[in-house]
Amino acid sequence: MTKHIRTKQLMLLLLTITVLACSKQKTEEPAVDNLLLKEWTGPYEGVPAFDKMKVDDIKGAMDKGMELSLADIDKIANNTDAPTFDNTIVAMESSGKELNRVYTYYGILSRNMSSPEFREIQSELAPKLSDYNSKISQNEKLFKRIKAVYDASQATPLEADQQRVVDLIYKRFEMNGANLDAAKKERYAAINKELSSLYNKFADNVLHDEENYVTYLTKDQLSGLADGFVKSAAKIATDKGQDGKYAITNTRSSMDPFLTYSTERELRKQVWTNYYSRGDNSDDYDNNQIIADILKLRKERVTILGYDNYAQWRLQDRMAKTPENAMELMNAVWPAAIGRVAEEVADMQTIANENGDNITIEPWDYRYYAEKVRKKKYDLDSDEVKQYLQLDKLTEALFYTAGELFNFKFTPVAEGSVPVFHEDVKVWEVTDKDSEKHIGLWYLDPYAREGKRSGAWATTYRSYTSFEGEKNVLSSNNSNFVKPAPGEAVLVSWDDANTFFHEFGHALHFFSANVKYPTLNSGVRDYTEFQSQLLERWLSTDNVINQFLVHNKTGEPIPASLVAKIKKASTFNQGFSTTEYLASALMDMKLHLADPTNIDIDKFERETLAELKMPKELPMRHRTPHFGHVFSGEGYATAYYGYMWADVLTADASEAFVEAPDGFYDKEVAAKLVKYLFAPRNSMDPAEAYRLFRGRDAKIEALMRDRGFPVTTE
Repeated sequence: MTKHIRTKQLMLLLLTITVLACSKQKTEEPAVDNLLLKEWTGPYEGVPAFDKMKVDDIKGAMDKGMELSLADIDKIANNTDAPTFDNTIVAMESSGKELNRVYTYYGILSRNMSSPEFREIQSELAPKLSDYNSKISQNEKLFKRIKAVYDASQATPLEADQQRVVDLIYKRFEMNGANLDAAKKERYAAINKELSSLYNKFADNVLHDEENYVTYLTKDQLSGLADGFVKSAAKIATDKGQDGKYAITNTRSSMDPFLTYSTERELRKQVWTNYYSRGDNSDDYDNNQIIADILKLRKERVTILGYDNYAQWRLQDRMAKTPENAMELMNAVWPAAIGRVAEEVADMQTIANENGDNITIEPWDYRYYAEKVRKKKYDLDSDEVKQYLQLDKLTEALFYTAGELFNFKFTPVAEGSVPVFHEDVKVWEVTDKDSEKHIGLWYLDPYAREGKRSGAWATTYRSYTSFEGEKNVLSSNNSNFVKPAPGEAVLVSWDDANTFFHEFGHALHFFSANVKYPTLNSGVRDYTEFQSQLLERWLSTDNVINQFLVHNKTGEPIPASLVAKIKKASTFNQGFSTTEYLASALMDMKLHLADPTNIDIDKFERETLAELKMPKELPMRHRTPHFGHVFSGEGYATAYYGYMWADVLTADASEAFVEAPDGFYDKEVAAKLVKYLFAPRNSMDPAEAYRLFRGRDAKIEALMRDRGFPVTTE
């Protein structure tokens, strides 16, 4: 799941409330020469000085950056010339460069290199950043000028990209209270400030539980676990001062393989419980009341704007448009998903009974027995497949795919020539294969470590625009693979390999952008996952499999017989994966459609799952108390359904390649893919962009076929 940093929109349009907490301390005026404010220097049109950034510099840089940005905004708002596209909209697009640079460092320290010291600074900055955003979104003189340009453009339309920028900016200011009266604006700003504190506290609580609930094993508790996993667990334990033991950390990358292979059922239960109880342990780090408070404040805020609920307000500028449309899609898929779970559980219970295990399948058994079913039905061993999925080779596969579809070439930069924030980070230059034109840099931060948030994501440090001359792209992918013992290859699961391709899809979306203005780089949440989900399909193409899936010890290519098994099992366990995801998406939407007045989060979760007839044998992918997508900020609030909305597009677009003469490497279809679905970003309506690619709207039937679910025809 991906979370993208687009700081221009955060500063100007209040798209996302900054994940911060509250404090009343004052700071001295920072020095203007703060490193984090400075223009980037060095090669490749300048790069962030990651190797020189210090936590102590963040607070001062933020203070000064906000001051300089607000000065830019005041200059625009107080311009005595009649409002025009150039002196208002373009001027806004160009403002806040210093703060934009600070946010790049801030994002790294928050997501990749967090520390207790930095979290304290986050808390102290919270009210300042919330006030800063409100001063822009509620600037009456500024909005008056924006509205004047917008109104004029309705009578005399601008060029297409200019009109799109004006429409997006006007709509987002309107959605964030620009038309409210003074009293309502004051309350709106106060709610935002309070929410910023809650978001930060929520995220800190989850991170606390991830860092502090570690399961240590002894040598006699390792049965079933792969040798590489055991070596990694031993190294992690040693690093944590538990030499001679084996650490199972409270992250998905550690939990998932343990639950899949460990024969120790009680330990599986313990690891499962630790993971799915994050933020829900009835202690000082419990998130249930925080969630209730967030829901109440979100409801109050949109009520001020005249909406019935948060979902109605949030979805108006998304592809779905309304919560009803989003719910219609999810409800269409849900019955088939839970029906498939029943079949999967029956298969697992049969194996458990045949083995004489004398158990009833529980959530901590699902992965373990699903793996046994996979072996029985498809003669497919996930650990055997894993031996052919080396991170280095998969990285080469990413580059090959980018070359074939986008004509990109990735070349490693000389070590030390580009500053990085951790020794694990590697950097590549991206160029056009034919013209050798420089496009940007790609940073890869692959390994889990303390202080790094869990999951996988992509982000940009600099996005492509051309309104002030072409700007090259600085983009990164970030994963949480378990770092191997010295001399060992990094082996990943098929699911993790899919995720690796997925996040690289976001990077390719950034690199292929061809937009003039920063606002046009913003993402439409239920569309922006489509491009990345689509790229996952190239992992299973013959070109990638035959070239890059080789055994980590022998170097032998993956056998054709094993590939056949993988493809035959492509819809295996779709009940589990679809249901665990969809339950979270439905919960997200239902929480924001409910009356939050006296909401009890634990009770609401239990009752909602019961109403949905959620299978008891598996949990939601993200239980509410640690659902960071939704409650550590607003990026995915009432938008988690977007992965499935995007997957309808993905399945349908995939069939366009299947139908093409040269399949997934068809040059004509690939050219249309780049032209209509990657390069425009948000410079045109996503639905129209998809129609230009496919010649029609996407159909849900492709999704159902893709997952092996029954397809009903009217």
